[in-house]
Amino acid sequence: MTKWSRIFIKSNVWIPLIAIVLGLLCGAIVMWIGGYNAWSAYSALWQKVSGSKYDIGETIRTITPLLFTGLSVGFAFRAGLFNIGADGQFIMGMTGATIVGIKLHGLPWIVHAPIAVIVGALVGGLWGAIAGVLKSSRGVNEVISCIMLNWIALYLSNYLVRTLVLEKGQQRSQMIQDSASLSIGWLSKAMDNARMDGGIWVALICVAVFYVLLWRTKQGYELRAVGHNADAAKVAGIDVKSSLLKSMMISGIFAGLGGVFEVLGVFHYQVISAASSGYGFDGIAVALLGGNHPIGILLGSILFGVLTYGSAGMNFTANVPTEIVRIVIGCIIFFVASHGFIQMLLNPRKPRRSSKKKGAVERGSDLGLG
Repeated sequence: MTKWSRIFIKSNVWIPLIAIVLGLLCGAIVMWIGGYNAWSAYSALWQKVSGSKYDIGETIRTITPLLFTGLSVGFAFRAGLFNIGADGQFIMGMTGATIVGIKLHGLPWIVHAPIAVIVGALVGGLWGAIAGVLKSSRGVNEVISCIMLNWIALYLSNYLVRTLVLEKGQQRSQMIQDSASLSIGWLSKAMDNARMDGGIWVALICVAVFYVLLWRTKQGYELRAVGHNADAAKVAGIDVKSSLLKSMMISGIFAGLGGVFEVLGVFHYQVISAASSGYGFDGIAVALLGGNHPIGILLGSILFGVLTYGSAGMNFTANVPTEIVRIVIGCIIFFVASHGFIQMLLNPRKPRRSSKKKGAVERGSDLGLG
């Protein structure tokens, strides 16, 4: 084994890469069992994603909300919290932006659009902060509270749309004011009328904010310290309760921004829905695939967006059911989670360390000591 191959195996980069390959292979096997041509299916998927300017634009549009919710989940993970409530925060951000985008009149775009964005982001952040308050003050597990808040957000948003901004005779809100729209007309025309907005640019800024905040600021160090060991952080003088609240609020802001751009940049109205879009739950998979690192989350969202949008090509061109794509995604997540299995495949002769030594090394690695 060469020096570079040993470095590659020791790094964490290969885990998602090999997981993607194994996931695609598993998908191919499932298609083969079902009597479908895997090569034709994957070719159709790629053709759907990159076949025209319109498809490229729509793929980017699909990636954007996944990137926002992936950042939301990943940020909370870094602070030691499992934010399964990104779905509810996404919905509340959408609702806040919808109401502001419809109810405010007579404002120029330079004022109205930023207000709608800020309000939507803050509503999503405050919705996330509820779980943070319950966790820090009462010790309520954030998974339980976030699940409940997801359902509350769904039905509360339906109620607000129905009572405040409902379009007469429709199961949706009124259209937002043009002064609140974040669609980019010239870019949409350049991409053959794909639904292009400023969301992807703001999402990329959020990637940078994620990194700088967590790895280049004192506050970020405290958040990560709480995520590694809350008891040790408390002994070191860090305000654990405040850190939990801040991390959940920032996480909610990321998810809320995803909802904001879905309304202001893509649809321009909000539908009364019996179920959520599921972006928040897909964000969990994106964050897992990206290793809770902003660059990894960006790459993970691109992969998931490509698979999601390209599944239509598999369906219409190769007659492969879209559920196959969900199987591929599920297999990728499985192999990412089973990194020990991948390591065993790469280096089967490597002797196993004792559990005590392995645990000590892993804890040291988490703290940046190894």
